[in-house]
Amino acid sequence: MMNVQVNQVGYRPNDFKTATFRIEDTNSVSDSVNLEKNIDADFRVIDVINNEVVYEGKMTKEVKSESCGEINKVADFTRVKKPGKYVVESNSCGRSYEFEIREDIYNDILKSSMKMFYLQRCGCSLKEQYAGKYAHKTCHNTKARIYGTDEFIDVSGAWHDAGDYGRYVVAAAKSVVDLMMAYEMYPQVMEASFDIEESGNGIPDILDEVKYELDWMLKMQDKKTGGVYHKVTCKSFPGFVMPEFETEELIVCPISDAATCDFIAAMAYAYRVYSSLSEKYGNKAMEYGEAANMYMEAANRAVAYLEKISAGPFTNPKDIVTGEYGDERTIDEYFWAYAEMYKTTGDKKYEEKLKSMNLDDVPGELGWKEVGDYGFYAYITAPYTKDEELYGKVFKRFENETEEKLEKYMKDPYRGTLYDYYYWGCNMEIANNAMRGILLDKIKGTSRYESMAQAQLHYLLGNNPNAKCFVTGFGKDSPKNPHHRPSAAVKSAMPGMLVGGPEPLLLDDVAKAKLSGKPAAKCYIDELDSYSTNEITIYWNSPLVFLLAHMNAER
Repeated sequence: MMNVQVNQVGYRPNDFKTATFRIEDTNSVSDSVNLEKNIDADFRVIDVINNEVVYEGKMTKEVKSESCGEINKVADFTRVKKPGKYVVESNSCGRSYEFEIREDIYNDILKSSMKMFYLQRCGCSLKEQYAGKYAHKTCHNTKARIYGTDEFIDVSGAWHDAGDYGRYVVAAAKSVVDLMMAYEMYPQVMEASFDIEESGNGIPDILDEVKYELDWMLKMQDKKTGGVYHKVTCKSFPGFVMPEFETEELIVCPISDAATCDFIAAMAYAYRVYSSLSEKYGNKAMEYGEAANMYMEAANRAVAYLEKISAGPFTNPKDIVTGEYGDERTIDEYFWAYAEMYKTTGDKKYEEKLKSMNLDDVPGELGWKEVGDYGFYAYITAPYTKDEELYGKVFKRFENETEEKLEKYMKDPYRGTLYDYYYWGCNMEIANNAMRGILLDKIKGTSRYESMAQAQLHYLLGNNPNAKCFVTGFGKDSPKNPHHRPSAAVKSAMPGMLVGGPEPLLLDDVAKAKLSGKPAAKCYIDELDSYSTNEITIYWNSPLVFLLAHMNAER
């Protein structure tokens, strides 16, 4: 394994830049650097074109990382700004992978990470002109049975959620909101073409892509009650085939509080975005304004449902084994739903609902399961006079959680924000933590969390204990065998997908067999059947897109 880790894709000239040196692997004698060789404290940055040393500096003191099973030093080379190709090296640890410094270094990876959503489209055919080798025929377009009944409904559309072909409302809600946030905060960046079928229609591709998912979400709302069905899948997972070859009966699983609340939040947010498009894009956006009204009407129907009925937490019916996305605690989903409705409408009844909740019971985070921070951000930024006491408490929660991530970032020699906490899909947490810092800086008008945010991208793109660029198709060493059915079917990893990353509970057979005894941060393996470390999802890509949009924006 490489002993010097960097962002394998590269850096913009004015980015914060650090490299992490693995001085000793405390978990493996064979990989250890011999400490008797007088480990030096000096490092160099070398221009590989001219083979010239362009910068020399001192590393930090040694840091012992239990979660990595390593002793590390950190080298800061932020002062190197000239565009070019470089490596970082020291006498004792050797060289890093080659990387590039360039102003537009993140353009291609942003486009690829955004194009991933198009390539995950369900219910339609993908043409080779746009999808290349991942083109497929129309899939999953038969009506789906409502579980336990003989009633069938049309729920075609959406993005395939992950490495399988299921579609889940709670996952969809996080994904569309992250992408809409990226568009709202960085419109000039996100107005770029991502080479999809709608490109060139006068509306930013990202809004067409998000609308594809939102329009499917509308189909998941029960027309009679306003509640929202949790998911649609077959009873079990298919083999590693292209989507048109999954032909088992589709089943719509029961309504849940989590799905209904997340639906409300996403639709209320979408109304704000899509209702204003005609001001910017003229008559080309007329149909989007009409869609916005449908989104708001659907949100209101779902609110009316919640005021009458609680479906409770969702669990898989006993004969369905696809992803559950269960959530036994939904107070955070309720907070998010009512906060977005308040931000959209200004109706004080929603603020009263927020005031009635015990904030200590509302988990934060920006995940699919814990969504409190979305609600906190929505309330903080609502353009209305707010209850002073509630605002103070919500702001403090959001700030404290961001400060906790900053503290972990400052401790971690790889400058990640996990430090000692790794779990299934923890690369999402890395991207989410960057996103949280960016949002708080926006609220406060500061740049306190900028270096932390940038470092999370550097971690994902190679400066991590696995020396892996976790985004397929980029860097010198990225996943070649993601747990992703289209990639497996064509025997080539679809580019632009963020894999889940280290998972120390070893929840799949491959992980159990090959990662046992590894430190938590190194419980990752690039194998097809390791779904707990090497799968992909739309809601891991969505905060990555937000982070890349931030990195591409002019500052």
